[in-house]
Amino acid sequence: MDIKKFAQLPIMGIIRGIEHGVVEPLAEGIVSAGLKTVEITMNTPGAEGLIREMAKAAKNRLVIGAGTVLEMDELRKALDAGATFIVMPTLVRDVTEYCAKNGIPVFPGALTPQEIYNAWRAGATMVKVFPAKFFGASYIMEIKGPFRDIELLACGGVTPENIRSFFSCGASAVAFGGSIFKKEWLAKRDFRSISKGIKSLVDGFSPKK
Repeated sequence: MDIKKFAQLPIMGIIRGIEHGVVEPLAEGIVSAGLKTVEITMNTPGAEGLIREMAKAAKNRLVIGAGTVLEMDELRKALDAGATFIVMPTLVRDVTEYCAKNGIPVFPGALTPQEIYNAWRAGATMVKVFPAKFFGASYIMEIKGPFRDIELLACGGVTPENIRSFFSCGASAVAFGGSIFKKEWLAKRDFRSISKGIKSLVDGFSPKK
């Protein structure tokens, strides 16, 4: 992952629980909607194979990472599969420090001011504020008060209606998952609805001034 390029469209899709048969059409739908960055969670069965398959289907049109990386063994598997960035729901210190030391963009999760500070000190590229939906964009603004230099990625509850608020309140990036990669849409192979949902977020993006 090139962080400077990610900053041009700082929206990350979180894909969980998919099967091999949907990877290629899903990749096409994501690309057609204009999204550039996705992660596949490591608690998805066969995650390593899915990361490889997504990379092949995307043909260099997507930046692909691994999410829900909770231990070093999962990190090694994710990197071997070709993941170019790492995301987790909390601070896993050894994973975060390894990534920081080796130049791998890493997004550990945190919520409270102390957790956010600890994650940043551990070497986070950005700290994933999760779950952001319970606190809203105003929470990002409050955190940025004392921590103006900490880069924050808001995750959870990001919608086309509030995406601009998260950025205007100081988020450096946002992430979305099941609200658009819905189980029922994936089961029905309704890639059109998924693509439409992604496009609404991409179109709603408004960078900070």
